This record gives sequence, C-alpha cells and structure tokens, in this order.
Amino acid sequence: MEARNIISAREMVDQGNWIFTTLNGLPRYEKPPLPTWITAVFGFFFGFENIFWLRIPVVLITLLLVYFFYKIAFQLNLSKQQVVNSSLILITSFYVFFAGRDNNWDMYTHSFMLVSIFFLIKQFQSSKFNPLDFIIAFFFIGCSIMSKGPVSLYALFLPFLLAYFFTYSKKIKRNISVTLLTLIAGCIIGFAWILYVRFFDAEHFLAASKKEISSWQNHNTRPFYYYWSFFTQSGLWTIPALVSLIYPYLKNKVSNKKAYKFTWLWTIFSVVLLSLIPEKKSRYLLPVLIPLALNTGFYIEFLRLEYKNLKSKAEINFTNFVFGLYAIISFSIAVGVFIYTKNHLVDYLIWSIPFALISIYLGIIIIKGLQQKSFDSIFYPSIILMCTFVIFGFPLSKVTFSEELYVPISSIKKLEKQYKIETFETDGFVPEIVLDYGKPIPTLSENGKISLPKTNQFGLLANKSDSVFIVKNLNKYSIKKIGEVNLNHSSKNQKNYNDRIQKDYFLVQLK
Repeated sequence: MEARNIISAREMVDQGNWIFTTLNGLPRYEKPPLPTWITAVFGFFFGFENIFWLRIPVVLITLLLVYFFYKIAFQLNLSKQQVVNSSLILITSFYVFFAGRDNNWDMYTHSFMLVSIFFLIKQFQSSKFNPLDFIIAFFFIGCSIMSKGPVSLYALFLPFLLAYFFTYSKKIKRNISVTLLTLIAGCIIGFAWILYVRFFDAEHFLAASKKEISSWQNHNTRPFYYYWSFFTQSGLWTIPALVSLIYPYLKNKVSNKKAYKFTWLWTIFSVVLLSLIPEKKSRYLLPVLIPLALNTGFYIEFLRLEYKNLKSKAEINFTNFVFGLYAIISFSIAVGVFIYTKNHLVDYLIWSIPFALISIYLGIIIIKGLQQKSFDSIFYPSIILMCTFVIFGFPLSKVTFSEELYVPISSIKKLEKQYKIETFETDGFVPEIVLDYGKPIPTLSENGKISLPKTNQFGLLANKSDSVFIVKNLNKYSIKKIGEVNLNHSSKNQKNYNDRIQKDYFLVQLK
C-alpha cells in the first residue's frame, strides 16, 4: 500500500497528474488525493528515492493525532496525569505506532477527523456559538473525506456522535443544528474532488467505484465477530485494555463516571459498526484504538491512585501478574537479543548491547516498583521499554537480511539499453517493482483489453502465474529469459520471502 501511494505521488510531480490521479500511468480514483498531494510536496523537495523523507508527512500527521487526542482528553475534565498517560498509551499502541510509521492513508483520515471532533466537543461544551470552531471543524471533516472517503465518518465520527449523545444528551441536543451544518459543509469540501472527477472522467471513475464496492463486499470478507479481539491491537496494553472494557468492574472505581461511559461507548460503537462491513482487515481497527486508549487510561489512573491501597488479593495478584509480565519481557529481551544475533553478534554490538542493558535495567525497576507498590515505577518503565524496542530493536531486524537472491531493478535497465527495448508487464504490476523502477511500467492488458507493442521486440517482466497469459496472447513471439528482478532481502527458506516481488525478465521477439 505504501508503494502504491508513493508511486501516485511521484506521478503527480513527474507527469502533473494532480487532479486526475494515476498509479503506474493508469487512473487511480479509488482513493482521494489529499495524502498523495502532501507526499508529493515532500517528494518534490526531497526526491522519491529516500523513503525517510516520504514518511515524514505521516509522522507529522500522527503527532497531530496525539496532540488533539491530548486536547480532547482535557475537554473531558480528566486530570493532567491521566491525560498524559492516556496519550502515552495511544502512541505506544501497536497499530497506532505502525500506522504512523508507514505512509498509508488510514492515519491521515482519522487524524483529520479527530481534529474536527475536538472542535465539535469544544462547541458542545460552550454556551456561545464560535464561528471559528465551526469553520475548523467542517474544514477537517472535509480533509478527512479527501484522505480516504467517508471511512472515518463511519468508523470514528459516527460512533463518537452516538456515544456523546447517550452520555451528554443535553449538550448535543442544543447543538444539533451546528452538528448538521458542520457535517454538510464538511461533506461539500470532502466530496468536491470526487464529484469533479465523476463529471470529467466518468468512465474511469465508475470502473474504480465498482471495483471498490466489490472489494467491500467480496474481498477479505470475515465473520461479524472477526474484530472482537480488537484490544490485542494495542500490543503492550492488551490486558489493561481488556480490563478497561469490563464496564461493571471499573465504572464505580473511576473518578469521572460520565467520561468513562463516553469512551467505553465510543469504543464499542466503533467496533460494532466496523463489524457490519463484510471486508475486514486488522489495519481498519485504527479508529477503535483511539477511544480505546482513552478508555484504558481510566484503568491506569485507577491503579496509579489506588495501587497501594488495593485490598482484594485477586486484584493485587492480577495487577502484579500483568505488570510482572513486562519485567519478564524485559529480561527475555536481554537474553533473546544475543540468541537472535548469535551469528552476527560482532556486526550488531552497537545495537544489541545497549538494548540488552537497558532492558535489564527496566526489568529491575519494574520489579522494585511491584515490591514498593509504586505504580509510576511500573508504568513509565513499560513505556520506555517500548521506546527502547523501537530504537534498538528495529535495526536488529536486518540480521535476517540476505542479499543472496537480491537483484535490483538496475539490472533490467542495463538490459533495456543493451537490447534497445522498452519494458512491459502482463496484466498486472507489482507496486514495489514499479517504485524501484522510477517510472510507470506499461501493461499488455488493461481491463481485459490486450494491447501489444508495435515494435518487433520488447522486454517482459513475468513469473510462473503469467504463463497462461503468455501462451494465450504471445504465441506469435519467441520468448527468451535474459535476466530477473528480485527485491527480496531474504532467502527462499525464510518466512518473509515474497514470490510476488520476484520476476523473470524475458526478451520477446516477433517470429
């Protein structure tokens, strides 16, 4: 997905396709263009070769999410400590962190929607109408729609409205007109591009719409209950998140019962609405993790205030078990890092030694915190452990890399010059290969229509799955393998080897 998004941004800059967006030279109307525009601006200034600069936009958008999450928590009249802790839970939640690392469009649409939600809450809690809050709210609804269509309206905004209505009904009732106007104005902005493209390129737009609707109904279909392990997507906070969802247990232990009810309902409504859609993917759970982080914050706040005073042995033992696991994880990391890098230890000492030492130190602090019943000495080292894993653990992933089979796209470019040919693919393309190639790779088939080159010879990227296409459509040509592309940084016996990013390169000549 990230490769697809970057290719579209690159074609905006290289070919000027800013309105009628393309992917590998073909219309791409399945996704609105705002995140692509933002990425294209960064690509224009920093180039499209370095993935670091192309990921900066989504990092900034993630910081926007966390900042307005923080502001929303304050609007709910939570203590400053709970607001900070909830924000830390959000940014260290497994999928929130990874969605903020890879430049896909989910983070954009939900971050923009959360900005709008903040200004709506601000308006709901005010006795006077503030035109500026209203303008900002509908503008960011528009930005959200321009990022991924009505996805966030359905998965984040609608659950928010339902939860707010059932919790603070008086506040929302007196602001019904403002809410409707905000929604209408936001939709006018958000759907402007869709309507424009629908009018001026109806054929390709309708084809894209049919494809997208078909995906919702037929691709990655899962049962209704597929998402009901959603709390596991918070990673480190899986067990605290699950406990926070036990409403009868926690409702009488929190200081702000209304706010807890609101975040609980927001989380549940979001999961239920997502479960109604046939197409399901784990990354679609991102909007659920936002209210879930708020909800988990209530359980963490309860422990922060009452951990020393817990009288129930069951509660004490359970809490010690949960956070004792973090200590075990810390010590396991210290041992595991050397087992993991045993064959490359010398090459990775700069990462493995600090990783191991810091993990041991954090494990000791957590154990002392459990002994002294100091919850801060348990919670914050757990946060630091996550940060340590990111800083020192990620570079160690290269231990599994193998350049044994890696063949870059540059080898194909040399063959193009040698044989004076243009390169094609069959009836589909691999985004990673197109991204590495640096420009669109034409396909021989588009929407079932075969269009063969007029030249007597050309290059063709193909693999075993393309054999039927070749036999059926290229029987007038002689075909000879002259090279290959293989973007795998691992050997075939490793789990992360991907056949999809390996293709043979053929010289196709008219008989």
